[in-house]
Amino acid sequence: MSYLTLIIVAVCAYLIGSIPFGYILVRLFQGIDVRSIGSGNTGATNVARTGGKSLAIATLVLDIFKGWLTVFLVLHLPFIPSSGPVQLHALGTFAALMAVIGHMFPLWLGFKGGKGVATGFGVFLGLAPVAALLAITVFFVVVALTRYVSLGSILGSAALPLVLCWLDRDLFHADALALSAAAALLIIFRHRQNIGRLLAGTENRLGARKA
Repeated sequence: MSYLTLIIVAVCAYLIGSIPFGYILVRLFQGIDVRSIGSGNTGATNVARTGGKSLAIATLVLDIFKGWLTVFLVLHLPFIPSSGPVQLHALGTFAALMAVIGHMFPLWLGFKGGKGVATGFGVFLGLAPVAALLAITVFFVVVALTRYVSLGSILGSAALPLVLCWLDRDLFHADALALSAAAALLIIFRHRQNIGRLLAGTENRLGARKA
């Protein structure tokens, strides 16, 4: 696979991933900058803090969609060269990583975006839907048991490369697994403040009122 192909895929995936739907929706419908409230992130969780639950749902859906779309284009556009499904899925996983990076560090907003959970789910929903659904199941189970959304996001992300290795190792060889692990580690890294609060016992639980 040529370096030109990798560069084109990297740039296009990054640009699609960096579309800041949360920022755009809140700016259009509420006239405020979502980065000025709460955590300052542009993801659905922080959009919900504006009081716009419908905007938060729209942000969640669109962030998932842009991740899925990125991978779909790589896997299905006829002019993307590959020597077989294994190489194509490795390229798709590379695009997935770049889309997640784009969401976290969007060019348009001074490289300050979201934490990548929804977009990460979207890209792997396009790459390996069964593995993505199992990972999101881990998320829901953890949140149901602990009421910590951040912990669910962290453990769901950590589970994904393991599930890929278990279910889809015929398609996801070492390079693709390494890229998927890198995406998961990035999402976990973006939750580092949440990890600190979890360890300190000060993280907010779902449904709990803030002091």
